Amino acid sequence: MNNDFDHITPVPDQQWDLIIRPQGRWFDLHVSDLWRYRDLVYMFVRRDFVSKYKQTILGPAWFVIQPLLTTIVFTVVFGNIANLSTDRLPKMLFYLSGNVLWMYFSAVLVATSNTFIGNAHLFGKVYFPRLAVPVSLAISHLLTFALQFGFFMMFWAFYMARGADIHMTPAVLLFPVLVLIMAGLALGLGILFSALTTKYRDLRFLLEFGVRLAMYATPVIFPLSSITGGRLRLVLLANPITPIIEAFRLGFMGQGTLHWGWLGYSAGFAIVALITGIIIFNRVERTFMDTV
Repeated sequence: MNNDFDHITPVPDQQWDLIIRPQGRWFDLHVSDLWRYRDLVYMFVRRDFVSKYKQTILGPAWFVIQPLLTTIVFTVVFGNIANLSTDRLPKMLFYLSGNVLWMYFSAVLVATSNTFIGNAHLFGKVYFPRLAVPVSLAISHLLTFALQFGFFMMFWAFYMARGADIHMTPAVLLFPVLVLIMAGLALGLGILFSALTTKYRDLRFLLEFGVRLAMYATPVIFPLSSITGGRLRLVLLANPITPIIEAFRLGFMGQGTLHWGWLGYSAGFAIVALITGIIIFNRVERTFMDTV
């Protein structure tokens, strides 16, 4: 009896452009795949940025309306009613500087924490580096931050023209470093929470609530110089965003605190959070479809 399979010619080993394998080791991160899929990252960035306020009446104006309205409320409540110190800086400019930085950090943190749950329908259909989604979110929010920073500089120029006691200092050169630290910190913590929320959905609500509370442990509405108590000051400095906001104000307005040790702590915290977040993210990536 003849076997039809006997006549099949064996196919030589084929060369594949991409071989998809599961993550084998803890530090098998494949971060270089992000560069190979950079076109996809660009598409995600464009999608996130354009679709955010698409089909709205005011459109991109919402990018600056949000920090403006928040700043007005802070000026009235904390500046005029509570009469909190602003280090002799114009109140609107003081609160706007803190809002612009904090909004970027909190927006990236909350958005990236929803990576697995919000994109489960996409992850289950096609392969691509899952890190492309949170990275694209951090970049798209960076574009929003650029617009809001430009809005801040318009206020800065206005108060400068009016003769306000503000001036730039050499610390302004640290601005790109401050943004990089802040982005790494938000991205690292965000993807870490995204990995944890695949099993513990309650963490999503806890994170959103915690981010709102954490703002009051950051010098967004008050300067660090107004806190003289040693223990409370250490608590504020334990927040890695505190040295960033203080250095930003010192650089652009001449009032703030720049301590290289605390700024190094923020950078180290961001690096550890980013590495830890990527490791946990990649481990959860293998099995998250079973739990989402």
